[in-house]
Amino acid sequence: MLLALAEAERAAAEGEVPVGAVLVLGGRLVSRARNRCEAARDATAHAELLALREGLTELGAKRLEGTTLYCTLEPCLQCCGALLLTRVERVVFGPRDPKFGGVRSLAELLDHPRANHRVAIEEGVRAEESRSLLTTFFRDLRARAKARQGDPGAASGAAPLEDDL
Repeated sequence: MLLALAEAERAAAEGEVPVGAVLVLGGRLVSRARNRCEAARDATAHAELLALREGLTELGAKRLEGTTLYCTLEPCLQCCGALLLTRVERVVFGPRDPKFGGVRSLAELLDHPRANHRVAIEEGVRAEESRSLLTTFFRDLRARAKARQGDPGAASGAAPLEDDL
């Protein structure tokens, strides 16, 4: 999870929502990624999805059986679909995402009784560290947005906040 947190920190430094993901097979690092939605101009360029894609390429496989994905935030509905389709064995994540989470918050897709694959779930790992990164990122983003709107008490620099966790 420390590698996933490092990816999340890199994402924040690049102006991306600070989410990182790491894919592991048998204790070996297969891939690592961070959110790239802003840089790619692609709302689906989530850390989890990018790590899964890189993992498929790295392993030369259609599926990721036996792998564990570590991510710094509860995967969204889209990413949960990819976890099921690629047959990841286990997902370990930090805090829940009340607005988009597909593991526990909005739905329970990874262990849904009608799904043809189930993913083992471990949640809350290093949740406070991840939550702190996210809180700081969005607080700073809001301050920069206020500054752009002429609030002399705020910092300056970034685009306004469009959506939030």
